[in-house]
Amino acid sequence: MSDPLILIPARMSATRLPGKPLADIHGEPMIVRVWRRAVAAGIGPVAVATDSAEILAAVEAVGGVAVMTSVDHPSGSDRIKEAADILDPNGLHDVIVNVQGDFPTLEPVAIAAAITPLADPAVQIATLVGLITDDEEKTAPSVVKMVGSPVAPGRLRALYFTRATAPYGEGPLYHHVGIYAYRRRALDRFVSLPQSTLEKRESLEQLRALEDGMRIDAMIIDHVPRGVDTPPDLDRARAVLKTSA
Repeated sequence: MSDPLILIPARMSATRLPGKPLADIHGEPMIVRVWRRAVAAGIGPVAVATDSAEILAAVEAVGGVAVMTSVDHPSGSDRIKEAADILDPNGLHDVIVNVQGDFPTLEPVAIAAAITPLADPAVQIATLVGLITDDEEKTAPSVVKMVGSPVAPGRLRALYFTRATAPYGEGPLYHHVGIYAYRRRALDRFVSLPQSTLEKRESLEQLRALEDGMRIDAMIIDHVPRGVDTPPDLDRARAVLKTSA
């Protein structure tokens, strides 16, 4: 693999927390916090892909790279595809890492771990999961679970993603962490596919890849960062980052 290109999609029009990329977390916009963690992962160049001049300015103000993309993208995957084509038109980076712009507590080591499964040529997309330890999360539809089969120490092959409690029976449940490392060709193929039946039913775009026959493997990490979607989520992120400062 060449050095991966890390891209962070960010837009201002979040329904439950408008303008959240610029939400202040101890003196810095959230998107800058995420950018710093992606840079600290040390696996390749980092850029923010956005449709907002305000977000672009915030990233550039701290010395970061940002690129303007279309306002019409239906998902972050489509946005990073456009950004990759702008920043790397010759395809020199054969791995594109999609780091969510609302994960300010994601540890740099986790970002680095996300590319590990791609050392296996059979894997097309890599991601992360963490063990669910909170009983409430086991049944919460907002917590996406991955059903997987072990293929190596600390690594699972994804069989399904669901908002339901699965799999049934005794054993661990895994919380999916929404960061993806795509082989460049896999990303190109993924965004060219129509929405799939199960993707629409579960409202989980990664099911489109599984239904198409793509292989997704996940590394198990020892923490589960929660995305910031609501004001309480933002308060929790502020508390976590104040404690870790």
